[in-house]
Amino acid sequence: MGIAEETEMIEERFGLAGERIAEIAVLPLQEAGVSQEYGSYFSETASYIRKLLVEWERQERRQLQDVSLSELRARNCALYADILPENYNRCYGNPGYTAKRYGREMGQLLAFLYAEIHSQIESVYERDREELLIRMELFLEIYQSFVCAWEEKQAAPSCEEVRQIIYWFVSDYTSQELQKRVRRQLDPEADFFLRIVMDADLGDLRYLYRYGEYITENEERLASYLNGLPREQIRKLADTFTEGYRTGFLVSGKDITKKKTVNIRYRTGFERIIREAVLNFREMGLEPVIYRASLSIFHKKGVNRVGVYGADANRQYLYDHREDEALYLDKKYINKKIGEMKAAYESVKELAGVHGGPACLETFGEQPFAPAAKPETLCLNGRQQKLAVEYAAQASEIVNRYIRGEERSFTIIAFPVPEIGPQFSQIFDAVIEINTLDSALYQKIQQTIIDVLDRAAYVRVRGSGKNRTDLLVALQPLQDPEKETLFENCVADVNIPVGEVFTSPKLKGTNGVLHVTTVYLNGLEYRDLELTFTDGMITAYHCRNFATEAENLKYVRDNVLFHHESLPLGEFAIGTNTTAYVAARKYRIAHQLPILIAEKTGPHFAVGDTCYSHSEELPVYNPNGKEMIAKDNECSIKRDEDMSAAYFHCHTDITIPYDELGEVTAVAQEGSEVVIIREGRFVLAGCEQLNLPFQI
Repeated sequence: MGIAEETEMIEERFGLAGERIAEIAVLPLQEAGVSQEYGSYFSETASYIRKLLVEWERQERRQLQDVSLSELRARNCALYADILPENYNRCYGNPGYTAKRYGREMGQLLAFLYAEIHSQIESVYERDREELLIRMELFLEIYQSFVCAWEEKQAAPSCEEVRQIIYWFVSDYTSQELQKRVRRQLDPEADFFLRIVMDADLGDLRYLYRYGEYITENEERLASYLNGLPREQIRKLADTFTEGYRTGFLVSGKDITKKKTVNIRYRTGFERIIREAVLNFREMGLEPVIYRASLSIFHKKGVNRVGVYGADANRQYLYDHREDEALYLDKKYINKKIGEMKAAYESVKELAGVHGGPACLETFGEQPFAPAAKPETLCLNGRQQKLAVEYAAQASEIVNRYIRGEERSFTIIAFPVPEIGPQFSQIFDAVIEINTLDSALYQKIQQTIIDVLDRAAYVRVRGSGKNRTDLLVALQPLQDPEKETLFENCVADVNIPVGEVFTSPKLKGTNGVLHVTTVYLNGLEYRDLELTFTDGMITAYHCRNFATEAENLKYVRDNVLFHHESLPLGEFAIGTNTTAYVAARKYRIAHQLPILIAEKTGPHFAVGDTCYSHSEELPVYNPNGKEMIAKDNECSIKRDEDMSAAYFHCHTDITIPYDELGEVTAVAQEGSEVVIIREGRFVLAGCEQLNLPFQI
């Protein structure tokens, strides 16, 4: 079938599906063809699809320039109103609500269907008729199963029958979805977002509504604030961002001239900075690739979104659907998806080979989120958790085969959003200062710390006050201290802002307890998080978020261990950015800092892979010429014999803030000790300037 014929067929199916859904939306409950009990679900869901189709027609007419800002706000709100917190208690996308109405199992199935349809706002705005169509047809197929069951037995279909429809929907379209997603992640010709950034009148806030993302006063205020800054300052911010990316290639000995594309990730509202960044990247010979943080089941779900995104209409909604794949995840599907992923990357292997990696502009200042545990939400069972871990390992290896870790790089920078509070502009200025601190000064001070650590056999870290940390971190032995080092001297390159020294610890001999009273990891709050390490591996874990021990253990296992039985201590670091720490306390935003900045405000510990995952063989040198040799641990060294035992495909940083820190002491093999930090202050000679911000 030719492209023209295929397009014509899709348009015909689209029209027919739309007509049938319009009928269902207006049918009285007693005439819906199903029991009144389910009639309201199908009529309301059909009505939501009709909203999408109305918006499709509006986009078809492309009349943005003729629509007022207030009308665009109203349209945007209408598309997301059902999942907003104030409406969520009676939303069919809420598993708790659907389970209450239809029973747990059927409620989960119908909440999944609603959420998958809701994800298609993106298809409306990106003008992808086929994507919207296949969800409309899924809805109609499930609706028809209810009609037939009612006609035959005056009852609903079995939950297994509905689950099978969903299973085969996902299975049948996995190949198509992976092909599209991989191409959008690598092909600069997929330029929907780039055209908004480069062509829109950024002074006219109506441009924000071209995305199809949820837009609030927060995004509008952010865009307005950046519009008020002089271009010189915008350029400075963009230069810091893009220079970090270029420097990342330089310091790791990678050839950026071999690369042709860079993936830019950002939040709506930052377009002025992103536009200047695009120009900078093009001067480096890199064309931007920008894609959406999709909410479809075919792509990774969760509270944290990867790509371009707007405001979160409801993070509890995202959390409730984070494991919807539990409906269909089995060995057969995993094998199929891995095969289709290989085929997808093979089809774009030339594009993958010249892709340089991500440049991420992250945000912070959103209201902290502590999820509610709901027994009605879908959760992976033990067998599925193992399959998810297996899939993550195999998928990661496929990506690294086509976008080689030893050839790519990245950079991350973060800025606050207006939601952080009335002192937003002052905080923004403070973050500019933090992101542009004197790298040369920090490089010298950090080398002083490294010189002490290089002579140590282990580091003792203890908490203070309510912090119960008592941990010995074993260090790998140096063979040639004149030429080798254990810690990387990290200044502002890939990981902005400046301010840490880090290593891959030796696992054997790393023992004790890591504790933080409150910490935010990957967008989730943890209270009294405690991890116990035995020879560098997590052997016990706990938090106090929920009323029961079972809920707390599951929360940590799902969101810190990512379903693994255990994880190694992949990184130990000492953060030195006291300027960031003091600013966070001054503006009372410590709990809102992103890990990118928070990890620089005290010692931090990453569970999972090392910082050198998949690029261990690549030589890394500190500015003083010494080679960083502590890039492996007892897990990653197994990579040549068993990849599944070497990598865990996660890396979560946990920071002890200075005000919870009792001591960080370097201990030599013979027992001599050098204290680096005591009671939250640097006491090592040569580090005095790090204490100056505390005195302001």
